[in-house]
Amino acid sequence: MRKLVLSGKRIITGAGSLAALADLDYKRVMIVTGGKSMIVSHVIDRACEYIKKEGTEVVLFSGVPKNPSIEEVRRGLGECRQFGPDCILAIGGGSAIDCAKAILLFYEFPYLTFENVLEYNAKGKIPAERKTALVCVPSTSGTGSEVTRGTVITDTEKELKVPIMTDCLRPDIAILDADIVMTMPKNVAAETGMDALTHAIEAYTNHNLDDFDEGLCSAAIAGIMKWLPKSVLEEDKEAREKVHNFQAMAGIGFANVGLGMVHGIAHSFGAIYNMAHGLTNAIILPYVLAYNRQNPIVAEKLNELSYRCHCADIVEEIDKMRETLGIPATFREAGITEEMFKEKHDLLLEHAMLGATKVNPVVMTEEEMDKMLTLVYRGKAK
Repeated sequence: MRKLVLSGKRIITGAGSLAALADLDYKRVMIVTGGKSMIVSHVIDRACEYIKKEGTEVVLFSGVPKNPSIEEVRRGLGECRQFGPDCILAIGGGSAIDCAKAILLFYEFPYLTFENVLEYNAKGKIPAERKTALVCVPSTSGTGSEVTRGTVITDTEKELKVPIMTDCLRPDIAILDADIVMTMPKNVAAETGMDALTHAIEAYTNHNLDDFDEGLCSAAIAGIMKWLPKSVLEEDKEAREKVHNFQAMAGIGFANVGLGMVHGIAHSFGAIYNMAHGLTNAIILPYVLAYNRQNPIVAEKLNELSYRCHCADIVEEIDKMRETLGIPATFREAGITEEMFKEKHDLLLEHAMLGATKVNPVVMTEEEMDKMLTLVYRGKAK
């Protein structure tokens, strides 16, 4: 028996759907956002216009970095407790949404701390129900955090990304406004789009895949492969909207199914070198797919995807798309020097064996992972 959850209360899509905020009826709203993009583009101003009614108070928590840290969550939690919101509204990329989720978790359940949260969660002692509402408006098309039950926060002291997956983190409302994603620069559209593709294809090749999520993930893969280049290179509005919807479908899929070794390695590089998550996934994905193909079930699934995406080999096609989008082929090309790689090699290896690597369709040993890390850093020998 399996329990599948496709979203929170509702998903609202389409250009201009930010206006759906006007239907909310909360008295104290804390908005969480990233750097300046949502402020400069006046998305925050428009959101405030929609939610402000007589008696409504709004506070803004901004400046969430690309890899939100424990310290950043604690900073936001302090402001949250002082303000006392009945709704947390996350507007921005996956980092802002993840930070908002973590703030909500510790605000809602004051007995939880970063020191005990994983233990409580493992024992099933974090309630699924909560009083504070969570509404998410993604400004990038990649993480799917607006429809998932998880958050990933960086422990800067340990140089480790800490995933927290629990039902109370699933947002009540996700608003997928196609107008907002038009603010993405091309490189962000490329990296976050590859992030979404990674979610869909890792879930699709995960041995835990079910019939419902197979449909969501396969459609997301085909859709992203078709529309992402146009979304990035031409900044086409229809393509941006398509990718935005498909990334949410990928998010729903992997939230039910799980991921794989791409994310295990990506979290390791991302935490240690403070790299954007979409970029790390985009570099690693083709190498891991080629490696996992040794599993006959994965090989058959990749053949099915090749047929569905009208190409000879889906792995080669993904690698070609990565190059077309201007994404580096290796971490060395991305700016990690040989010295930096060697200095952190042992820590990279230790952390890459954690998390989603444990559910990779091909069981990984440290020896095999060491080879994979060298491959994603230097590339294939010519």
